[in-house]
Amino acid sequence: MLLNFEGVLDKLKSYASDKSKAPTLTVGFWGGTNYQSGASVVDVAIWNEFGDPDSNRPPRPFFRGMIAKESGHWADDIKMHAKDCDYDWDKVFNQMGVDISGSLLDSINTFTEPALSPVTIAEKGFAKPLIDTGLMKNSITHKVEYE
Repeated sequence: MLLNFEGVLDKLKSYASDKSKAPTLTVGFWGGTNYQSGASVVDVAIWNEFGDPDSNRPPRPFFRGMIAKESGHWADDIKMHAKDCDYDWDKVFNQMGVDISGSLLDSINTFTEPALSPVTIAEKGFAKPLIDTGLMKNSITHKVEYE
């Protein structure tokens, strides 16, 4: 599951006269990290976000909720970082990646509804949705690429 940041490129073009190719910021989870069960972090993130009816798991839209809550200020954040970083786009977009990754982590840490079932709470020993081993939240990352 990845967040493609191309949606703000039109606003960025007026600021980005020194790069011939615009950057793409991607925030999310990449393959290659697995739980002890063998399930990939990417799959678990998707199952959590959209639900998994076969496992009786309801959707817990931590990613979409973060986007809805936070995306309204991202264009302004880019402008602020651009000025602060003297229009060094690698620094600007990496800082945005850090910011958005932090927002995604906050979303996981504060997510509460829907609550876990009593059976799941008994198995885990605590009632916090989206966190079991901490692997998913510790796997949030970002990358900046140029075409």
